[in-house]
Amino acid sequence: MKTSLPRATLVVALALSLLAPVLAAVDKAPPQIVEGAKTVSVEEAKAMLDVGVPFIDVRNRRFYARRHVPGAHHLDLKGAFTEEALSAIVAKDQPLVLYCSGVKCSRSSRASAKAVSWGFTKVHYFRGGIADWRVAGMPLESSE
Repeated sequence: MKTSLPRATLVVALALSLLAPVLAAVDKAPPQIVEGAKTVSVEEAKAMLDVGVPFIDVRNRRFYARRHVPGAHHLDLKGAFTEEALSAIVAKDQPLVLYCSGVKCSRSSRASAKAVSWGFTKVHYFRGGIADWRVAGMPLESSE
């Protein structure tokens, strides 16, 4: 009698290989909170912009040039985002807002964790990023 176990194993293996990219994307989704930082909504972020809190855009140069929060400083997470560069913009005991592209981007969560580890005490993690900012109809600047 022939068994279908090898065929079932093949089907399961194929299904897992097709799901692997989806599962990997789920694992890379940015967290809701970053320990030591305060997650803020678009309304809270706008209120902070209105009182002059520095915004740090950690996306790549091309995305920053296309559109960014007015007056935002650009420190690409992959290279320019260092303790020294951040300290040149804001003191460790002053508030700052970190953002990237939105909930499908993990740069701002990673930048927030780094800032906290460097001793910045008033880190605001704007998880919704530029995507939520745009949807809410908030002002944007372009460097292009």
